[in-house]
Amino acid sequence: MSTAIAEKTCTPCRGGIPPLTADEATVLHQQTPDWELADDAHRLRRTFRLANFRAALDFVTRVGELAETEGHHPEITFGWGFATVSLQTKKIKGLHENDFIMAAKIDRIAGGG
Repeated sequence: MSTAIAEKTCTPCRGGIPPLTADEATVLHQQTPDWELADDAHRLRRTFRLANFRAALDFVTRVGELAETEGHHPEITFGWGFATVSLQTKKIKGLHENDFIMAAKIDRIAGGG
């Protein structure tokens, strides 16, 4: 994974701009290859495998703290031994560079980069 995207900070998205095209998303996806480009390249998703429920809860808490810091909030589901994180910029109903920034930073939390 390139560290460049993980070094960036999310910028406020006020809407009124188009989401990334599938081609643009594919280029950025190269920096977060463990994530799935889902919903016709309108969403990023990854399931993290963790040791148990406590580890999943701790991971979700750390991702939540990052989300508050970055001002960019994913959807998260979790249970015993897993957490699934889904990223999309809701104001544009698709992907924005911010989603890839968050994915790269979440990978770091998980120890993936």
